[in-house]
Amino acid sequence: MKHNIVVVGSSNTDMIIKLKRIPRAGETVLGGEFLTAAGGKGANQAVAAARAGGRISLIARVGRDTLGREAIAGFIRVGIDVSHVARDNRTASGTALIYVTRNGENCIAVASGANALLSPADVKKARALIARAKVLLMQLETPLDSVLAAARLAVSKGATVILNPAPARAIPGELLRLVSILTPNESEAEMLTGNRINGVRGAQKAAEALLRRGAHTVILTLGAKGALIASGQEIQHIPGFKVKAVDTTAAGDVFNGALAVALTEGWSLGPAVRFANAAAAISVTRMGAQPSAPRRRDIMRFLKSHG
Repeated sequence: MKHNIVVVGSSNTDMIIKLKRIPRAGETVLGGEFLTAAGGKGANQAVAAARAGGRISLIARVGRDTLGREAIAGFIRVGIDVSHVARDNRTASGTALIYVTRNGENCIAVASGANALLSPADVKKARALIARAKVLLMQLETPLDSVLAAARLAVSKGATVILNPAPARAIPGELLRLVSILTPNESEAEMLTGNRINGVRGAQKAAEALLRRGAHTVILTLGAKGALIASGQEIQHIPGFKVKAVDTTAAGDVFNGALAVALTEGWSLGPAVRFANAAAAISVTRMGAQPSAPRRRDIMRFLKSHG
């Protein structure tokens, strides 16, 4: 049986240039390949969760423009409920400009557009949807007061709240206490704690600092090194998978979407994180944000081939 996951977040169109290296300030680098792909952290996570086998609803805003229309059509194609994706006349849809190097590293600039207008009122309009959710999944590319409003509603109805604190910014204490699972990567954890992370031991110290600040459970993603799970009961490192990366864009989003699906299905944290690690590993072998998200059968086949 599929279970309800509600994603509150951003939708962007990614404009990607593949380059030998990322330009320095004031520098022009020629010779890149250009492509466009659907993106935005909220939309990426929703698509990743849908492809991993979840039943997904998305709360978001797009512009009343071609990019917004194409984004909604893409959500519908993968089976996402778009009844709470609003089209806004006041501004354009969100866009992201992305440089990707040969070894998969990236540099991203975002024009938020309609994402910046997602409001607590939009969240409250979807209160019945959130009330039925088993998991609420959010990020920080939309206004913080909307994220907080959604967390309050979800917690009042007993849902698991997953917050991916990206892009990194300060998180109010109330929001941190409402979050069931916080999923920063290394740079986000460094920003939130002020601790320099160097390997798994450094990740453990940062995770423990976040627990002291009120987080219930922290899953700190470590790229190819996997992820560290920290709660009041345990500290556990789940190794990653070795793959040849071509584009790391949205790997964290794919991880979060797959994690949400595994948790709605009742998986314990360790196996759920391994499932999410596998989905993220597959995604970095493919170009683009949403196009890189693997289907459920691909994840299960990958896990089987890796023991």
